[in-house]
Amino acid sequence: MALTLLPLFPLGTVLYPGVVLPLHIFEDRYRRLVRDLLALPDGPRRFGVVAIKQGREVGTDGVTALHEIGCTAELRRVEAYDDGRFDIIAVGGSRFRLVHADASDPMVGEVELLPDVSTDKAITLSGRAIRMFGTYRAALLTAQGLRVDDPPELPADPVELSYAIAAAMLVEMSDKQELLATSTVDDRLAVEVTMLRREAALVSQLSTRPAVELPRAGYSPN
Repeated sequence: MALTLLPLFPLGTVLYPGVVLPLHIFEDRYRRLVRDLLALPDGPRRFGVVAIKQGREVGTDGVTALHEIGCTAELRRVEAYDDGRFDIIAVGGSRFRLVHADASDPMVGEVELLPDVSTDKAITLSGRAIRMFGTYRAALLTAQGLRVDDPPELPADPVELSYAIAAAMLVEMSDKQELLATSTVDDRLAVEVTMLRREAALVSQLSTRPAVELPRAGYSPN
């Protein structure tokens, strides 16, 4: 098992491969993380994003437990302020399993990068997921009294599709984490079909959830 050492950025959200992540950096530990990344020689400037299981992103108590599966992020853009804060934009790269995290500041983890495995069934499952996503989105629009228009274009590649739908769904973080942790692309698409069907049924009884638009997830195939 080959391990990679990454600085870690615990967040109260789940990042997926290909999804754009804007962050405002103001805590000292994460200012140091950004400065360390900027000090690296030319090449990818990567860190690990992992959802917080227990604890908080900010404050003296901090993080007490992290989820096991996270996602690498590549720093793409940085805007520095005179007071030491940063606005950054990163893009999700690859899933990983967090093997060990130390208590350094900022936190550093040993991670095992995870492949995206799929079979020929992924094509059929992709079609089901696309149709169910359309039903889900239409339910959200209808619940708000909005016109059901053509859905945004979704990626054709099953891997990219699975992450784009996962990022766009308005579900609890536990569901978001479950989708990231699925062992194969086939499983992720199958779980999404089930979740989308469940959420569409729930939304039909509600009128307060915002309509989902894929661009809000900031998906990038690069």
